[in-house]
Parts: sequence; structure tokens; C-alpha cells
Amino acid sequence: MSSVVKKFKAAKTHVANPLLERQVDKRPGKVRLEGRILFLTEDPELIKKQLAGWDLPWDTKNPANNPKLRDDISTDEITPAHYCFYFDQTLGEIPYAGLKCGGVVPIGRGEVKKGGFVCSVSGKRRGKGSSREQSPYAEMCAGIQVVIAENIERIYKQNCQNLGLLTSTDFALIDQIRAGEEIALSEFTAGEDDITRQVIEYGGLFPFNVARMQGKVFVPTLAGKNARATRAMSLAEKIFARHMVAPDARVGVPQVRPGDTGFARVDLRFSHEYVTPMAAIFYEQYVGKDVPVNDASSIRLFRDHLTFLDEVISEEKKKLGLLDLATQLKIKQQDFARQQGIKLHGELTDRKGSEGICHSVMLETYALPGQVNVGSDSHTPHVGAIGCIAFGIGTTDVFNSWITKDVRVKVPESVKIIIKGKRHPNVTAKDFILKILSLDYVRTGKALAKVMEYAGEAVEALSVDERATMTNMAAEIGGFTGIVAPDAKVVGFLVERRGMKRVEVEKMIEGLQSDPAAEYSEVIELDAAEITPMVATPGDPGNGKYIRDLNTPVPIEIAYGGTCTAGKNEDMDMYAAVLADGLKQGKRVAGGVQFWIQFGSQETRQYSKRKGYIEIFEKAGARVIEPSCGACINAGPGVSTRPDQVVISAQNRNFPGRSGPGQMYLASPLTVAASAVAGYIVEYHPSCAKEHISV
Repeated sequence: MSSVVKKFKAAKTHVANPLLERQVDKRPGKVRLEGRILFLTEDPELIKKQLAGWDLPWDTKNPANNPKLRDDISTDEITPAHYCFYFDQTLGEIPYAGLKCGGVVPIGRGEVKKGGFVCSVSGKRRGKGSSREQSPYAEMCAGIQVVIAENIERIYKQNCQNLGLLTSTDFALIDQIRAGEEIALSEFTAGEDDITRQVIEYGGLFPFNVARMQGKVFVPTLAGKNARATRAMSLAEKIFARHMVAPDARVGVPQVRPGDTGFARVDLRFSHEYVTPMAAIFYEQYVGKDVPVNDASSIRLFRDHLTFLDEVISEEKKKLGLLDLATQLKIKQQDFARQQGIKLHGELTDRKGSEGICHSVMLETYALPGQVNVGSDSHTPHVGAIGCIAFGIGTTDVFNSWITKDVRVKVPESVKIIIKGKRHPNVTAKDFILKILSLDYVRTGKALAKVMEYAGEAVEALSVDERATMTNMAAEIGGFTGIVAPDAKVVGFLVERRGMKRVEVEKMIEGLQSDPAAEYSEVIELDAAEITPMVATPGDPGNGKYIRDLNTPVPIEIAYGGTCTAGKNEDMDMYAAVLADGLKQGKRVAGGVQFWIQFGSQETRQYSKRKGYIEIFEKAGARVIEPSCGACINAGPGVSTRPDQVVISAQNRNFPGRSGPGQMYLASPLTVAASAVAGYIVEYHPSCAKEHISV
């Protein structure tokens, strides 16, 4: 009997186990895709013609003859946030509802489904951004059976595989699909690890896991387990080695190497109201409503995304019933938490707002060095700031982890990013990460699915809060996760913020650093002295540019400071420092500018209150908001309302339409606050604040 079956039975002796009796079969060895191909091109007219019935010619032998495909299609464009309130086949009406090509949105509701498309084709970095599984699920419900792209982001690809949607980077398949030929399933499993291959063969993660419980699948022995020589390992590899489930059911193996596949036992699992309801429905449908989850004490649920939705949702969307659907998400999560005995961080009872954003609360309260954490959000790597492996997973992974308490893992390669030297006083972790995002190595997709290990003198000088900005935005890189080796600053953070014993934490971080001879797929070195305050221009976080290189002044109407990325204690220090400087000069937030500051958690709100920051914020003309994801997902104050509106934000993403129709620039908390006072995008210089934050 497999270890998974034993653990499942032991945890549920008082209820019948429906999974051990469930019939699961592999897919046929060949697939025939009967239907049309939708090419997502940069030219919106070509897309509209395809939707009208025209089949775009495609020359697989001479790619230069083909029209340019859209790169960087985010999940925000596949399924805009407000459509993610649906968690059923209604999603099939709206794939690509936010896709912008040539400045327009060429695909309307229901058009993909009506078009009879079975294949969707695009360019580089398909599925970047949010981990929302609604995106591939919407494509499937619209009839799409295979996605082809030059390269595909990790979480999106894994979500496709988990659901049974086929993916490929082989454009030669286009001719076979058009000819209606049978295609060997091995075309879609080629190059995949043994576990992923079997997930695809069984048509998804859940049927695979059922087969796993029944002992029908092959779980490989980790390459590192029987290796004769001990290999040097990176920090991430060491943590994975401690958590990998060995074939004999023990947790922990001597070593792993990139490419090893298996299951990692997780310490903490969390999800929020965008994902929990859909995962709960899957769980209740496939496992059973009365079957308890595996170890509820290590699961956390959060109501943190839609707390302020009613303040910004349009009347048109209300008429579509979207606000009511959002309320149902909240209720379903509450009911599931109550029934399963899971800790829910919910809404406040005495005022509007939430207890905190999931990532903020996980860092402040739960995560520990050396752990493996998973969450239903691409910014789960946030807690890598204290030296743990944390990564985002989709809905199917979430509900499967409630059964098995492990997740499938292919040990990723690591990239070491060394920032040497000393940073300028007005340069922050946000400027560092915007610089990294602008590198060709990242923009061309070479960093996809790899661990970003941040190191060097300038990183070591950062606080844990600032390090979290960099690990958080490993998601924008497309990396598997981000991590910083834990040190004395992590010890201090856990002692001061958690009340842990110093000796306990010091023992906890022993050995949690990369071996000197550890192997990296790439080592990138940057000089902090060469980095000055940056912005990412509208459209993508990778559009990094030094502020001093902006050709003309950029007036703004909205400044936004908050989200998990920029709603931490030290971020509040930065907003307060700039606004206090302005007040000393008799300056407040510029006329015509709205400046919103949103806390990431109640702990940060209390910190700001103790420090007198709330008084400074309000006196300077900023508007303070209780914790929530809010504007970052177009669901709270601070969103734009017009296409010509310019926003500067300290959040993590500026994909088209993500936070309203306006033009969003990303920047550090210092830059956001200084720009709010100046009325246009500007650097902040503490030593000569008057010159730089005055018009």
C-alpha cells in the first residue's frame, strides 16, 4: 500500500474513502483535434477576421512570412479579474476578454466559443502574471484543447496540465491540426519529467493522484537519493531535499539536483476567496463534502481580495450580477472554513477592510526559514525574504494538496542575482527589481520557472520588508520563486515581530545558505551604485527606465501606495518620510492628484499608528485605506477610470487593464510619494527634498 493511501486512510478512518474505489483511465495514445486555430496576433484586424470565419494562413517552414504574434499575454488579459468571480463553465464565454492588440480589445464575449477553435497560438511568455486557474479553464470551456506558444509561464502551464489542457512550443503541430491528423500524445509529453508525463496521460492532476493512491502510477526515485558523491547544493535545493517524499514514504532525502521530480511535503498551504470556492467545489465533488482535509491546522484561508469591490465596480458590472457573484465567493469560503475547521483571516467586524493581505500575514505571522509554503497566488514567494521556499499554485493544485499535503515538484534550476556595492539613499528594493525585470535575460523568458536567489552586499543591507519586495516580484520575472539566505536580520525580524527566542531562530537558520560550489544556470551581477530610481512604463513590469531618462515630465492624477508589495512597515516609513519632508516645506499632495495609501495588514496599520504616520498621511492630503488587495486587481480605491489617466503605483504589475483603463507606471514607495507631492513623476532626494518634490 502506498504511503499516500496509508496517510489518507489514517486521517479518515471514520468516513468511507471514495478515491480508492474511483475508476481512472489513461487518455488514448493519439488525439485528433477537429476544429480551427486562433492566432493571437498583434494586429487586431487579423484577429477580428478569424472570429468572423476566416482562417489565417500560417507558414511553418518560413516563420518570417507570418504576422507577429502577441507576446507577454497575461492571465489578466485572458480572464480579467472581474470575470474570475465565475467559477463554472460560464467562464467559457470570456477567454481573451481583456486581450489588447494595437491598443484595442478585439475579442468579445462568446466569440471564441462560437468560432469553433480548438487551438490557440501566441508568442513569448504565454500566461504570465496571476496564478488564476480560471484562465486555462475559460479556454477549455470555450473549446480550446491545445495552447501553442514560443514559451509558457510555469504556473499557467502547470494549471493547463492539471486541468487536462494540452500545451506545446512546437509550431509544427499547426499543420497537423489543420489537416485533422491524429497526433501522438507523446508529442505533448516529450521532454517532460515522469510525473508530468503521467499527469498529462491521465488527463489532469486529480485523476493522476487517484491513480497514485491506487498504486497505478510510477513515482521516480530521486536522482540524488542513491548518488554516491554528495553534491554541492544551492539554498533552494537544500530546502527541497529536506521536504521531498522518498519512495519509502520518508520525508527528506540526502540531496536533489535540478530536474529531479517528485512530491514535496508542504509546511503551510493557503488560498484566498478568488480560489478557495472553486477548489472547495472540486473537493466536494470529487472527494466528498464530509471528508475532512488533510491536516487543517496547516491550512489558512484569506478574505483579502474583494473587500472594497463595491466602491469601484461599475453599474454595468453590477447589472451583470458580478457583485453578487463576488459575495457568493466570500460566503462559500466562509462555509468551507467552518465545516473543515480551517483558520480564516476574514473581514473586520467594526469597520470595512480585512485582517490583512495573505502574503503580508504569512510573512508576519506564520512562515519560517527552511519551510516549503504554497499558496493560491503568484506572489506567494513574498515569504522567501526569510529564507523559505514558497511558490504559487493553481486551484487544482490547491484542492489536491488538501488531500495529500504535498505538491508535485520538478526541482528548478537556480539563478544567482548578486547586487554588489552600496545603493544610493533614494534607491530601494523596488528599483532593484525593476532593473532586474528590464534585463534581456528576463524579458526573453530565460528566467522562467527558475529560482531567483538574491545575494550581494546591497541585498544583505536590505531589511526583511525590503527583501520581501524582491522575492514577491519573482512572480513578475516568471521565476519559480525568490529567496534570500536568512541571516542576522531575519533573526532580528522573527524575534522583534514574532516574539520568538533568539537562540531558537539562530538554530533554525543553521545551514540555510548555498554551498560555495553550488551550481547556477546563470549568475547575474549588478552594481548598486549604477542604479538610480526607476519606473516601469505602462504595459509591463519589464518596461524599466531610469526616471532621469524620461524625455518629458509625466503629470499624474493618481498615486497609489500599498498592496502586498508595498504595504509593509518599511514602505510606510518611506511614504511618511517623503510626506513629512513636504510638510516641512509647506507642501501637501499636489492639486488634482489623489494619493492613496493602503496597509498590507492590521499589524502594519497599528505600526503606522504608533509611529504617528497616519496623522502625517492625512495632514499631507493622502487618503488612508484599510488592508486589502484593492486597486492592484481593479477592486478598490486607487483604480483608474479613464484611458488617458496616468497613475504611478508601488504595486507589482501594470498589465493592460489590470488596475483600470489608465496608463500605469510602477515605482518605489519613495518615488510614488514624491510624485504625489510634485504632481508629476520625479525622483526623491532626502538631502534636497525641496528641489525634487516641488513643482
